[in-house]
Amino acid sequence: MVVKVYGPAIASASRRVLACLIEKEVEFEIIPIDFMKGEHKQPDFLKLQPFGVVPVIQDGDFMLYESRAIIRYYAEKYKTQGTDLLGKTVEERGVVEQWLEVEGQNYQPPIYNLVLHLIFHPKMGLPTDEKLMIESEEKLGKVLDIYEERLSKSKYLAGDFFSLADLSHLPFTHYLVNDIGKEYMIRDRKHVSAWWDDITSRPSWKQVLQL
Repeated sequence: MVVKVYGPAIASASRRVLACLIEKEVEFEIIPIDFMKGEHKQPDFLKLQPFGVVPVIQDGDFMLYESRAIIRYYAEKYKTQGTDLLGKTVEERGVVEQWLEVEGQNYQPPIYNLVLHLIFHPKMGLPTDEKLMIESEEKLGKVLDIYEERLSKSKYLAGDFFSLADLSHLPFTHYLVNDIGKEYMIRDRKHVSAWWDDITSRPSWKQVLQL
């Protein structure tokens, strides 16, 4: 069965899901949602996602939104297919979940602020909050220092295997490195830099960037 992914392929949260689907060798079809036309706020889409954000997946009769929930779902549903993104033991799974939480709770908020204000605010004619930018970079730097320590002891965040924890960092860190002039935040940390080069060299991520 082909999974339907509602949302533009270029959206960060969509990319998180698409990378997971490719790693798990799951066939998918992208159903474009035009943000410029406000399609994400139209009644038909709000029936699928009441908060009006992307992506949403349709897997047969099953619908699911929130990108991290979606990648957990597919990693579990197709555990024996494609790349094992959850670990082989309950302990490994616990560590994957731990770092997924770190990404969502500690990493995402400051990097989101930086990306929003430095990429999207100028395009929308909105001001940049310089104080927030300084605070966000400081917060992200402290998180990355913890990552540097962790990655000095293991190849990936959850251990010696690529997992959802690593995959979930791809979309927003891509902006940090390539679009907002903050590449030094990754490159100044030797182990974080090596980890980033590793996870972005995966065929799945290269394919996502071409969609």
